[in-house]
Amino acid sequence: MVVGMIMEGRVQGILGRETLKKLARGAVLGLGAAVLAACQGSSLGSLPGTQINPTGQPAVSGDVIGTGSVRVGLLLPLSGGGSATSIATVFRNSAELALSSFPNADVQLLVKDTGGTSQGGRAAAQSAIAEGAEFLLGPVFAPAVSGAASSARASGVPMVAFSTDTSVAARGVYLLSFLPASDVKRIVGYASSQGRRSFAALLPDNTYGSVVEAAFRQEVGRTGGRIVSIQRYAAEGTDTADLVSKTQAIASALGQADTLFVPAGGGVPPLVLQTLISAGAPLGNIKMIGSGQWDTPQLKNNQVMAGSWFPGPEENGFQTFAQRYQATYGSAPPRNATLAYDGVTLAAGLVRSAGQQRFSIPVLTNQDGFIGIDGLFRFLSNGQNERGLAVYQITGSGAQAVSPAPRDFRSGS
Repeated sequence: MVVGMIMEGRVQGILGRETLKKLARGAVLGLGAAVLAACQGSSLGSLPGTQINPTGQPAVSGDVIGTGSVRVGLLLPLSGGGSATSIATVFRNSAELALSSFPNADVQLLVKDTGGTSQGGRAAAQSAIAEGAEFLLGPVFAPAVSGAASSARASGVPMVAFSTDTSVAARGVYLLSFLPASDVKRIVGYASSQGRRSFAALLPDNTYGSVVEAAFRQEVGRTGGRIVSIQRYAAEGTDTADLVSKTQAIASALGQADTLFVPAGGGVPPLVLQTLISAGAPLGNIKMIGSGQWDTPQLKNNQVMAGSWFPGPEENGFQTFAQRYQATYGSAPPRNATLAYDGVTLAAGLVRSAGQQRFSIPVLTNQDGFIGIDGLFRFLSNGQNERGLAVYQITGSGAQAVSPAPRDFRSGS
């Protein structure tokens, strides 16, 4: 049995795998491929997602979206100030747009303020759960996720959060965000498939760099490649002296490499290339590869970066979503706005298709996964996720896909 798929606002019902794959190619958003047969009637004890609240619901307070009978908490940093409040507004708008796109969704979103803090996250989760939420979406920031998780676990309520910090992921606390490991796996795997075997890397000397390095070492080893050199540069502030110094240090190692991995975005990759050119590094056989942080107009339209590869979700879904968001709210959404949209539609789809087991761990972590605006994704047992990503080549006037995103985790196509 397969969870239904949503396409252009119409529920397609229970679909077979081949139909799902065909429809997914043009979908605005799909929820697919959750194997439910083995879950029905199973005895799961008090694991997260196995406690469904009774029909009689307590009164709700504050901001509410939708009128359905199944309550879902939406935990956002509404009072966080600055960029935090901006993110909260965008995510709330995206959630509202998602619910309006799902006809007859039996979901009611309880919007709760975390303030972006651990204490706020805990209080927001407690409030939502006390008002009958049986599933939580958010928070956005790691401290708030950690705080909310303590309340969620105590109540047996699962969470799908939007943080990129994998340290807060756990069984019952799943991350929907784009994670570094998925980027590394996809881009190194693709480079290897193109005959690339010797890798060098320039990584920021921070938590992100540490996570990326671990994934990079693992993936290069898995594909049978070798690492020639890894340099870590200071990533605090705007001083680029250490980046330039470490780039010069890695230049001499490039004679033994065919691939240079620079995951940081912004002005880092162009500066690295310009420094290498100035240092007379042997770049003739070098392919530069990056991460999802490269998915910006600044880098895709930079002539210096032409020919470089980076991983990312397919663009069609986001472009359609962005147009709808702009028309509804009068501004362009940031790239990560799709996380809230996909989270809400995931909840609505499971409510419609998965019965009383809708938010159980076996349903949320099914191996086939789901299809959202940004393509294929699935939650892993450790709370992290895996995504089906495309690979793009920068042209200097945009980017073109050189390897499409997979449509099926089992076949990889």
